[in-house]
Amino acid sequence: MRGRIIGKIEEGRKITDVVRRFDIAHSVVSRLWKSFKTTGMCSRRHGGGRVRSTTPAEDRYIVLSAKRNRRTTAQQVANQFLAASGKQISRKTVARRLRGGGLYARRPVVCVPLTRQHRTAPFAMVS
Repeated sequence: MRGRIIGKIEEGRKITDVVRRFDIAHSVVSRLWKSFKTTGMCSRRHGGGRVRSTTPAEDRYIVLSAKRNRRTTAQQVANQFLAASGKQISRKTVARRLRGGGLYARRPVVCVPLTRQHRTAPFAMVS
């Protein structure tokens, strides 16, 4: 749609005509035209938001170090990462990166250990 708007203005149409044709606010079209004249592009700028603290390569390293020793905690992985890269990251960041890599925190199920008598009891009742 942005390209079509720019195309209409380049054809020689007035901004007011383009506004009526596409049913968009005048300020939006004029801002689009102004940015097209200065940059030569009509695409949206990306990159709004906070900059990530780790790169994709560092994310892979975090997941790999957690997979090497499955019993390490997120805090221990963060400490290993600090020692390896010199960059401080939080426990929550490590947990998010591990979740992104398909690793989730699981606690072992607490259950009663079965004795031989427990294991054979249901089969003894059947016969």
